[in-house]
Amino acid sequence: MNENRIRIIHEGSSRGKDVLYWMSRDQRVHDNWALIYALDLAEGKGGKVKVIFCLLPEFAGASQRHLNFMIEGLKETVRELGEYGIEFVLVSGSPSEKIPEFIYTQGSSFQALITDFSPLRGKRAWNRRIAAGVSIPFIEVDAHNIVPVWTASPKQEYAAYTIRPKIRRLLAEYLEDFPVLKKQGPRLKNQDAFIEKEFRKISYSDRGGAISRFDPGEGAAGKMLLNFIVNRLSRYSSEKNDPTKDAVSDLSPYFHFGQLSPQRAALAVLEADASGEDKDAFLEELIVRRELADNFCYYNPRYDSAEGFPPWAVKTLEAHRRDLREYQYSAEIFETGETHDPLWNAAQMEMVKLGKMHGYMRMYWGKKILEWSEGPEKAMETAVYLNDAYSLDGRDPNGYTGIAWSIGGVHDRPWFERAVFGKIRYMNFGGCKRKFNVEKYMETIKSL
Repeated sequence: MNENRIRIIHEGSSRGKDVLYWMSRDQRVHDNWALIYALDLAEGKGGKVKVIFCLLPEFAGASQRHLNFMIEGLKETVRELGEYGIEFVLVSGSPSEKIPEFIYTQGSSFQALITDFSPLRGKRAWNRRIAAGVSIPFIEVDAHNIVPVWTASPKQEYAAYTIRPKIRRLLAEYLEDFPVLKKQGPRLKNQDAFIEKEFRKISYSDRGGAISRFDPGEGAAGKMLLNFIVNRLSRYSSEKNDPTKDAVSDLSPYFHFGQLSPQRAALAVLEADASGEDKDAFLEELIVRRELADNFCYYNPRYDSAEGFPPWAVKTLEAHRRDLREYQYSAEIFETGETHDPLWNAAQMEMVKLGKMHGYMRMYWGKKILEWSEGPEKAMETAVYLNDAYSLDGRDPNGYTGIAWSIGGVHDRPWFERAVFGKIRYMNFGGCKRKFNVEKYMETIKSL
């Protein structure tokens, strides 16, 4: 594999042979550069890989629907690891405590600790604390982006048009197929027998209830990708912004939980029987826009608050802070979808009932939260809370970046000035009505 995908967090030293892979963001066996690297490293010294996963009693606004989706996916991951003779270890608690503790209990058996990459503050803080608590080398692998985030750009990019040429120049080097995964030993039988019991110890919020729209796991992710390529890719460029058309990929929950590699999706789409226009439109979203979101969250630690907005947006929103707002709603009204706007309410209920909101509606949804909140700070707080609580693809760089675009002009430019919004791009009911059949959309959501 391309060694630019890895970087050393902590030098360390060891005499062990085995490798510990702390699986976090990329919860899959196949098409996983972090696991591939760990296996290669272990094989070099005649050792074995162990995979460890830390289950948190609480995690950043996650609810039972998130836990269920993750658990069912992990069960499949554990079984598949067993097929390759790879031991899986489940621990409950903070990674910053449990990872060093586990390494210590294993004596000097490990030559290195590997983990997958996330640009979010929580994972990066855990990495820092773990690095201070282990003596062996600690190595991070970007198994999520096609072009590693630290390679694509050394700074926060202004917009898609500034990062696009940087990524495109590197795609030939990084958009490669994955090597065949090697078995490191005989099949480990019944490895997942204790997993169910451990998972039942965790209690999360029950907001929103269970989701039946998405089947979790690597297998289901592969089927969803195939379904998209066969049935929807040919309509993607022309219909992706119409929420009444079934044209989007619905892959974001699988990307979020790492059950599907974006690189695998890109390779599959490139080989598909579809027009160049449709392929290009999808790959723009899959590669450029998604990796731009990782760039934003990596280089801007205030990605989920108004403090992360660009200076022009901060200035214009401040200038319109005291503008009269015709409507102003509490977080509770937003959450229950009881505003005066039936289209906004439908978008909120789509997320609550289905665990995912259509991308075009999420833009409208975010901008109306700005319009109906006392200020941009409260709007960001409300939108982040709702998205993280109900969307299966919440708590994700794409979500934080999309909300920051809608409310704070991130990756956008100044537009015509108006009340409340200032120079932030505006969207309204009439504009949506001209783009798609809003009545059909609202009736569809009402019937769920």
